[in-house]
Amino acid sequence: MSEGGSSKDVPPARAPRLGRWFLLAGLTSAQALVRPVPSLESPPSEPVGITIEMLDQMARLPGGLGPLPPVPPSADHPPDEAKIELGRRLFFDPRLSRDRVQSCASCHDPRKGFSDGRPRAIGFGGRELARRSPSVLNAAYNNRHFWDGRASTLEQQAEGPLLAAAEMNMSADLLGVRLQAIPSYNRWFQAVFGGSPTLKNAARAIAAFERTLVTPDGPFDAYARGNKDALTVNEKRGLILFIGKAACVQCHNGPTFTDCRFHRLGVSGKTPGPEDVGRYAVSGDNQDRGAFRTPTLRNVSLRAPYMHDGTFGTLEEVVDFYDRGGDVDPQKSPLIFELGLSEQEKSDLIAFLRSLTGQPPFGSTPAPPLEMTTAPAPVPPGMRALGLR
Repeated sequence: MSEGGSSKDVPPARAPRLGRWFLLAGLTSAQALVRPVPSLESPPSEPVGITIEMLDQMARLPGGLGPLPPVPPSADHPPDEAKIELGRRLFFDPRLSRDRVQSCASCHDPRKGFSDGRPRAIGFGGRELARRSPSVLNAAYNNRHFWDGRASTLEQQAEGPLLAAAEMNMSADLLGVRLQAIPSYNRWFQAVFGGSPTLKNAARAIAAFERTLVTPDGPFDAYARGNKDALTVNEKRGLILFIGKAACVQCHNGPTFTDCRFHRLGVSGKTPGPEDVGRYAVSGDNQDRGAFRTPTLRNVSLRAPYMHDGTFGTLEEVVDFYDRGGDVDPQKSPLIFELGLSEQEKSDLIAFLRSLTGQPPFGSTPAPPLEMTTAPAPVPPGMRALGLR
Protein backbone atom coordinates (compact mmCIF):
# COMPACT_ATOMS: atom_id res chain seq x y z
CA MET A 1 0.00 0.00 0.00
CA SER A 2 1.55 3.11 -1.19
CA GLU A 3 2.51 5.68 1.34
CA GLY A 4 -0.19 7.96 -0.33
CA GLY A 5 -14.06 6.31 1.61
CA SER A 6 -16.22 5.54 -0.67
CA SER A 7 -19.67 6.99 0.03
CA LYS A 8 -22.21 4.50 1.29
CA ASP A 9 -24.72 5.92 -1.19
CA VAL A 10 -22.55 5.03 -4.17
CA PRO A 11 -22.00 1.33 -4.95
CA PRO A 12 -18.38 0.34 -5.55
CA ALA A 13 -17.35 0.03 -9.17
CA ARG A 14 -17.22 -3.58 -10.25
CA ALA A 15 -15.59 -3.53 -13.68
CA PRO A 16 -12.29 -2.10 -12.38
CA ARG A 17 -12.19 -4.82 -9.72
CA LEU A 18 -12.41 -7.41 -12.50
CA GLY A 19 -9.31 -5.97 -14.13
CA ARG A 20 -7.48 -6.27 -10.83
CA TRP A 21 -8.11 -9.99 -10.62
CA PHE A 22 -6.80 -10.32 -14.19
CA LEU A 23 -3.66 -8.56 -12.98
CA LEU A 24 -3.25 -10.82 -9.98
CA ALA A 25 -3.72 -13.86 -12.20
CA GLY A 26 -0.94 -12.62 -14.45
CA LEU A 27 1.41 -12.05 -11.56
CA THR A 28 1.55 -15.72 -10.59
CA SER A 29 1.36 -19.13 -12.16
CA ALA A 30 -0.60 -20.38 -9.17
CA GLN A 31 -3.96 -20.80 -10.87
CA ALA A 32 -5.63 -21.30 -7.50
CA LEU A 33 -5.44 -17.56 -7.00
CA VAL A 34 -8.44 -16.89 -9.21
CA ARG A 35 -11.53 -18.55 -10.52
CA PRO A 36 -12.32 -18.33 -14.24
CA VAL A 37 -13.33 -14.73 -14.87
CA PRO A 38 -16.82 -14.23 -16.32
CA SER A 39 -17.82 -11.64 -18.87
CA LEU A 40 -18.21 -7.98 -17.97
CA GLU A 41 -21.97 -8.36 -18.13
CA SER A 42 -22.01 -10.65 -15.07
CA PRO A 43 -20.70 -9.89 -11.58
CA PRO A 44 -17.02 -10.87 -11.31
CA SER A 45 -16.05 -13.84 -9.24
CA GLU A 46 -13.98 -13.31 -6.13
CA PRO A 47 -10.67 -15.18 -5.84
CA VAL A 48 -10.53 -18.57 -4.26
CA GLY A 49 -8.83 -18.28 -0.88
CA ILE A 50 -5.23 -19.44 -0.71
CA THR A 51 -4.47 -21.61 2.25
CA ILE A 52 -1.29 -21.38 4.26
CA GLU A 53 -0.38 -24.84 2.98
CA MET A 54 -0.70 -23.62 -0.60
CA LEU A 55 1.36 -20.55 0.19
CA ASP A 56 4.16 -22.62 1.74
CA GLN A 57 4.28 -24.83 -1.36
CA MET A 58 4.73 -21.96 -3.83
CA ALA A 59 8.12 -22.10 -5.49
CA ARG A 60 7.77 -18.44 -6.48
CA LEU A 61 5.61 -15.79 -4.88
CA PRO A 62 3.29 -13.63 -6.99
CA GLY A 63 4.45 -10.21 -8.10
CA GLY A 64 8.12 -11.16 -8.05
CA LEU A 65 8.18 -10.86 -4.25
CA GLY A 66 11.35 -12.32 -2.84
CA PRO A 67 14.57 -11.67 -0.93
CA LEU A 68 16.71 -8.70 -1.85
CA PRO A 69 19.25 -9.45 -4.59
CA PRO A 70 22.83 -8.13 -4.51
CA VAL A 71 23.06 -4.36 -4.79
CA PRO A 72 23.51 -3.25 -8.40
CA PRO A 73 26.96 -1.63 -8.67
CA SER A 74 27.59 1.79 -10.11
CA ALA A 75 29.36 1.29 -13.42
CA ASP A 76 30.69 4.85 -13.42
CA HIS A 77 31.73 5.01 -9.77
CA PRO A 78 32.66 1.56 -8.45
CA PRO A 79 32.72 1.51 -4.65
CA ASP A 80 35.64 0.74 -2.41
CA GLU A 81 36.05 0.84 1.36
CA ALA A 82 37.76 4.22 1.40
CA LYS A 83 35.07 5.84 -0.75
CA ILE A 84 32.30 4.33 1.38
CA GLU A 85 33.88 5.57 4.62
CA LEU A 86 34.38 9.03 3.13
CA GLY A 87 30.73 9.03 2.14
CA ARG A 88 29.69 7.98 5.64
CA ARG A 89 31.58 10.90 7.17
CA LEU A 90 30.09 13.34 4.68
CA PHE A 91 26.59 11.94 5.27
CA PHE A 92 26.74 12.79 8.98
CA ASP A 93 28.64 16.09 8.66
CA PRO A 94 26.51 19.26 9.16
CA ARG A 95 29.23 21.36 7.57
CA LEU A 96 27.79 20.33 4.22
CA SER A 97 24.91 22.77 4.80
CA ARG A 98 25.41 26.51 4.38
CA ASP A 99 24.64 27.33 8.02
CA ARG A 100 26.46 24.22 9.35
CA VAL A 101 23.26 23.02 11.03
CA GLN A 102 21.94 20.17 8.88
CA SER A 103 23.57 17.03 7.60
CA CYS A 104 22.10 14.38 5.32
CA ALA A 105 21.31 12.45 8.51
CA SER A 106 19.13 15.29 9.81
CA CYS A 107 16.41 14.09 7.44
CA HIS A 108 17.68 10.50 7.13
CA ASP A 109 18.25 9.46 10.72
CA PRO A 110 19.41 5.84 11.29
CA ARG A 111 17.35 5.76 14.49
CA LYS A 112 14.19 6.49 12.50
CA GLY A 113 14.54 4.13 9.58
CA PHE A 114 16.70 6.68 7.73
CA SER A 115 13.77 9.09 7.62
CA ASP A 116 13.15 11.75 10.28
CA GLY A 117 9.90 10.80 12.02
CA ARG A 118 8.20 14.06 10.98
CA PRO A 119 5.10 14.51 8.83
CA ARG A 120 7.13 16.92 6.70
CA ALA A 121 10.85 17.58 6.54
CA ILE A 122 12.55 20.58 8.09
CA GLY A 123 14.70 22.55 5.69
CA PHE A 124 17.09 25.47 5.75
CA GLY A 125 16.41 27.99 8.49
CA GLY A 126 14.03 25.61 10.27
CA ARG A 127 11.33 25.96 7.63
CA GLU A 128 8.88 23.09 7.15
CA LEU A 129 8.89 21.61 3.65
CA ALA A 130 5.92 20.24 1.71
CA ARG A 131 6.82 16.55 1.87
CA ARG A 132 7.96 13.87 4.26
CA SER A 133 11.57 12.71 4.10
CA PRO A 134 11.70 9.40 2.20
CA SER A 135 13.92 6.73 3.69
CA VAL A 136 17.20 5.99 1.93
CA LEU A 137 17.24 2.39 3.15
CA ASN A 138 17.43 0.14 0.08
CA ALA A 139 17.42 3.20 -2.17
CA ALA A 140 20.28 1.56 -4.06
CA TYR A 141 17.67 -0.52 -5.91
CA ASN A 142 15.57 2.45 -7.08
CA ASN A 143 15.65 3.80 -10.62
CA ARG A 144 13.83 6.95 -9.50
CA HIS A 145 14.36 8.96 -6.31
CA PHE A 146 12.37 11.53 -4.34
CA TRP A 147 8.57 11.51 -4.20
CA ASP A 148 8.36 13.01 -7.69
CA GLY A 149 11.13 10.88 -9.23
CA ARG A 150 13.21 13.85 -10.34
CA ALA A 151 16.51 12.01 -9.80
CA SER A 152 17.41 8.80 -11.60
CA THR A 153 20.64 7.94 -9.77
CA LEU A 154 21.84 7.91 -6.18
CA GLU A 155 24.47 10.47 -7.13
CA GLN A 156 21.75 12.89 -8.28
CA GLN A 157 19.75 12.10 -5.15
CA ALA A 158 22.76 12.95 -2.96
CA GLU A 159 23.57 16.17 -4.79
CA GLY A 160 20.03 17.58 -5.04
CA PRO A 161 19.39 18.45 -1.35
CA LEU A 162 22.86 19.99 -1.00
CA LEU A 163 22.08 22.57 -3.67
CA ALA A 164 18.37 23.09 -2.95
CA ALA A 165 17.84 26.53 -1.42
CA ALA A 166 15.02 25.21 0.76
CA GLU A 167 17.11 22.31 2.10
CA MET A 168 20.86 22.62 2.71
CA ASN A 169 21.25 25.77 0.59
CA MET A 170 24.82 25.05 -0.48
CA SER A 171 26.63 25.86 -3.72
CA ALA A 172 29.27 23.86 -5.53
CA ASP A 173 31.90 26.56 -4.98
CA LEU A 174 31.27 27.04 -1.27
CA LEU A 175 31.14 23.29 -0.62
CA GLY A 176 34.48 22.81 -2.33
CA VAL A 177 36.10 25.70 -0.45
CA ARG A 178 34.76 24.55 2.90
CA LEU A 179 35.90 20.94 2.50
CA GLN A 180 39.28 22.04 1.21
CA ALA A 181 39.80 23.88 4.51
CA ILE A 182 39.71 20.51 6.31
CA PRO A 183 43.08 18.74 5.92
CA SER A 184 41.72 15.23 6.42
CA TYR A 185 39.07 15.73 3.77
CA ASN A 186 41.74 17.02 1.41
CA ARG A 187 43.83 13.89 1.96
CA TRP A 188 40.83 11.60 1.69
CA PHE A 189 39.51 13.10 -1.56
CA GLN A 190 43.02 13.00 -3.02
CA ALA A 191 43.36 9.31 -2.17
CA VAL A 192 39.90 8.33 -3.40
CA PHE A 193 39.36 10.64 -6.37
CA GLY A 194 42.82 11.94 -7.16
CA GLY A 195 41.97 15.59 -6.53
CA SER A 196 40.67 18.22 -4.15
CA PRO A 197 37.12 18.04 -2.72
CA THR A 198 34.33 18.92 -5.16
CA LEU A 199 30.55 18.76 -5.07
CA LYS A 200 30.43 16.00 -7.70
CA ASN A 201 32.88 13.78 -5.88
CA ALA A 202 31.22 14.43 -2.53
CA ALA A 203 27.93 13.24 -4.05
CA ARG A 204 29.67 10.16 -5.46
CA ALA A 205 31.08 9.29 -2.04
CA ILE A 206 27.72 9.79 -0.31
CA ALA A 207 26.06 7.60 -2.95
CA ALA A 208 28.68 4.89 -2.37
CA PHE A 209 27.81 4.93 1.34
CA GLU A 210 24.08 4.87 0.60
CA ARG A 211 24.56 1.75 -1.53
CA THR A 212 25.55 -0.06 1.67
CA LEU A 213 22.29 0.88 3.42
CA VAL A 214 20.44 -2.32 2.61
CA THR A 215 18.39 -4.55 4.91
CA PRO A 216 18.30 -8.04 3.38
CA ASP A 217 17.74 -10.30 6.37
CA GLY A 218 14.21 -9.81 7.70
CA PRO A 219 11.76 -12.61 8.52
CA PHE A 220 10.16 -12.33 5.07
CA ASP A 221 13.54 -12.79 3.37
CA ALA A 222 14.15 -15.98 5.35
CA TYR A 223 10.68 -17.24 4.39
CA ALA A 224 11.21 -16.42 0.72
CA ARG A 225 14.52 -18.30 0.79
CA GLY A 226 12.73 -21.44 1.95
CA ASN A 227 12.47 -21.29 5.74
CA LYS A 228 8.73 -21.74 6.02
CA ASP A 229 8.86 -21.31 9.80
CA ALA A 230 10.28 -17.78 9.52
CA LEU A 231 6.79 -16.23 9.36
CA THR A 232 4.04 -16.71 11.94
CA VAL A 233 0.57 -17.87 11.02
CA ASN A 234 -0.70 -14.28 11.25
CA GLU A 235 2.09 -13.01 9.02
CA LYS A 236 1.38 -15.71 6.45
CA ARG A 237 -2.31 -14.81 6.44
CA GLY A 238 -1.23 -11.22 5.93
CA LEU A 239 0.93 -12.23 2.96
CA ILE A 240 -2.03 -14.04 1.44
CA LEU A 241 -4.08 -10.85 1.78
CA PHE A 242 -1.19 -8.80 0.38
CA ILE A 243 -1.13 -10.79 -2.87
CA GLY A 244 -4.88 -11.40 -2.97
CA LYS A 245 -7.82 -9.59 -1.46
CA ALA A 246 -5.96 -6.43 -0.45
CA ALA A 247 -4.19 -6.33 -3.84
CA CYS A 248 -1.16 -4.50 -2.39
CA VAL A 249 1.09 -6.35 -4.84
CA GLN A 250 -0.31 -4.32 -7.72
CA CYS A 251 2.02 -1.46 -6.76
CA HIS A 252 4.25 -3.01 -4.09
CA ASN A 253 5.92 -5.77 -6.05
CA GLY A 254 9.37 -7.16 -6.67
CA PRO A 255 12.03 -7.75 -4.00
CA THR A 256 11.91 -4.08 -2.95
CA PHE A 257 8.11 -4.00 -2.67
CA THR A 258 7.73 -1.03 -5.01
CA ASP A 259 7.03 -0.58 -8.71
CA CYS A 260 8.87 2.79 -8.62
CA ARG A 261 5.93 4.26 -10.54
CA PHE A 262 3.64 7.17 -9.75
CA HIS A 263 0.05 6.96 -8.55
CA ARG A 264 -2.59 9.40 -7.37
CA LEU A 265 -4.10 7.81 -4.29
CA GLY A 266 -6.82 10.24 -3.26
CA VAL A 267 -5.08 11.35 -0.08
CA SER A 268 -6.97 14.37 1.23
CA GLY A 269 -4.07 15.71 3.29
CA LYS A 270 -3.91 19.11 4.90
CA THR A 271 -0.46 20.22 3.79
CA PRO A 272 -0.26 24.02 4.07
CA GLY A 273 0.59 26.13 1.05
CA PRO A 274 -0.16 25.66 -2.63
CA GLU A 275 -1.19 22.35 -4.14
CA ASP A 276 1.63 19.83 -4.42
CA VAL A 277 1.37 18.63 -8.02
CA GLY A 278 3.77 15.72 -7.48
CA ARG A 279 5.18 14.01 -10.56
CA TYR A 280 3.52 16.59 -12.83
CA ALA A 281 6.20 19.13 -11.91
CA VAL A 282 8.77 16.80 -13.50
CA SER A 283 6.88 15.23 -16.40
CA GLY A 284 4.45 17.99 -17.41
CA ASP A 285 1.91 15.24 -18.07
CA ASN A 286 -1.47 16.21 -16.66
CA GLN A 287 -2.14 12.58 -15.76
CA ASP A 288 0.73 12.85 -13.27
CA ARG A 289 -0.82 15.74 -11.35
CA GLY A 290 -0.98 14.75 -7.69
CA ALA A 291 0.79 11.43 -8.33
CA PHE A 292 3.72 10.33 -6.17
CA ARG A 293 6.24 7.52 -6.32
CA THR A 294 5.35 4.23 -4.69
CA PRO A 295 7.64 3.85 -1.67
CA THR A 296 9.19 0.58 -0.64
CA LEU A 297 7.42 -1.28 2.16
CA ARG A 298 10.63 -2.73 3.49
CA ASN A 299 11.20 -1.50 7.07
CA VAL A 300 7.88 0.35 6.85
CA SER A 301 7.17 -0.15 10.55
CA LEU A 302 10.28 1.91 11.41
CA ARG A 303 9.41 5.10 9.59
CA ALA A 304 6.06 6.55 10.59
CA PRO A 305 4.33 8.79 9.67
CA TYR A 306 3.18 7.75 6.23
CA MET A 307 2.29 9.07 2.76
CA HIS A 308 4.17 11.83 0.94
CA ASP A 309 2.91 14.46 3.38
CA GLY A 310 2.83 12.42 6.59
CA THR A 311 -0.97 12.36 6.66
CA PHE A 312 -1.22 9.11 8.62
CA GLY A 313 0.58 8.46 11.87
CA THR A 314 0.23 4.68 12.08
CA LEU A 315 0.06 1.62 9.87
CA GLU A 316 -3.45 1.06 11.17
CA GLU A 317 -4.51 4.40 9.70
CA VAL A 318 -2.87 3.54 6.39
CA VAL A 319 -4.67 0.19 6.16
CA ASP A 320 -7.98 1.85 7.05
CA PHE A 321 -7.40 4.36 4.24
CA TYR A 322 -6.94 1.64 1.65
CA ASP A 323 -9.74 -0.46 3.07
CA ARG A 324 -12.25 2.34 2.45
CA GLY A 325 -10.94 2.86 -1.07
CA GLY A 326 -9.10 6.09 -0.38
CA ASP A 327 -10.72 9.47 0.06
CA VAL A 328 -13.09 11.14 -2.37
CA ASP A 329 -11.07 12.12 -5.46
CA PRO A 330 -12.47 11.69 -8.98
CA GLN A 331 -8.92 11.53 -10.39
CA LYS A 332 -7.47 8.91 -8.07
CA SER A 333 -5.95 5.77 -9.51
CA PRO A 334 -8.35 2.98 -10.51
CA LEU A 335 -6.09 0.67 -8.50
CA ILE A 336 -7.58 2.18 -5.33
CA PHE A 337 -10.85 0.48 -4.46
CA GLU A 338 -12.83 -0.57 -1.41
CA LEU A 339 -11.43 -3.77 0.09
CA GLY A 340 -13.90 -4.85 2.75
CA LEU A 341 -11.29 -6.16 5.17
CA SER A 342 -12.30 -7.49 8.56
CA GLU A 343 -10.53 -6.32 11.70
CA GLN A 344 -8.69 -9.65 11.86
CA GLU A 345 -7.60 -9.29 8.25
CA LYS A 346 -6.29 -5.79 8.93
CA SER A 347 -4.34 -7.10 11.90
CA ASP A 348 -2.86 -9.93 9.82
CA LEU A 349 -1.90 -7.56 7.01
CA ILE A 350 -0.08 -5.27 9.43
CA ALA A 351 1.67 -8.28 10.98
CA PHE A 352 3.01 -9.16 7.54
CA LEU A 353 4.16 -5.59 6.92
CA ARG A 354 6.14 -5.71 10.15
CA SER A 355 7.88 -8.89 8.92
CA LEU A 356 9.52 -6.76 6.20
CA THR A 357 11.87 -5.19 8.76
CA GLY A 358 15.45 -6.26 8.12
CA GLN A 359 18.68 -6.05 10.03
CA PRO A 360 20.20 -2.54 10.31
CA PRO A 361 23.03 -2.00 7.85
CA PHE A 362 26.61 -2.14 9.02
CA GLY A 363 28.32 1.22 9.47
CA SER A 364 25.13 3.25 9.71
CA THR A 365 26.13 5.12 12.85
CA PRO A 366 27.47 8.69 12.90
CA ALA A 367 31.13 9.17 12.13
CA PRO A 368 33.27 11.58 14.18
CA PRO A 369 33.66 14.90 12.35
CA LEU A 370 36.99 15.64 10.76
CA GLU A 371 38.96 18.57 12.16
CA MET A 372 38.65 22.11 10.83
CA THR A 373 41.56 24.45 10.31
CA THR A 374 41.74 27.46 12.59
CA ALA A 375 41.71 29.81 9.60
CA PRO A 376 38.25 30.37 8.12
CA ALA A 377 37.67 29.23 4.56
CA PRO A 378 37.79 32.08 2.03
CA VAL A 379 34.55 33.06 0.35
CA PRO A 380 34.70 32.64 -3.45
CA PRO A 381 34.39 35.91 -5.41
CA GLY A 382 30.82 37.11 -5.83
CA MET A 383 29.42 34.76 -3.18
CA ARG A 384 27.37 35.97 -0.24
CA ALA A 385 28.74 35.14 3.18
CA LEU A 386 25.29 34.01 4.35
CA GLY A 387 25.53 31.36 7.02
CA LEU A 388 29.32 31.26 7.23
CA ARG A 389 30.61 31.20 10.78
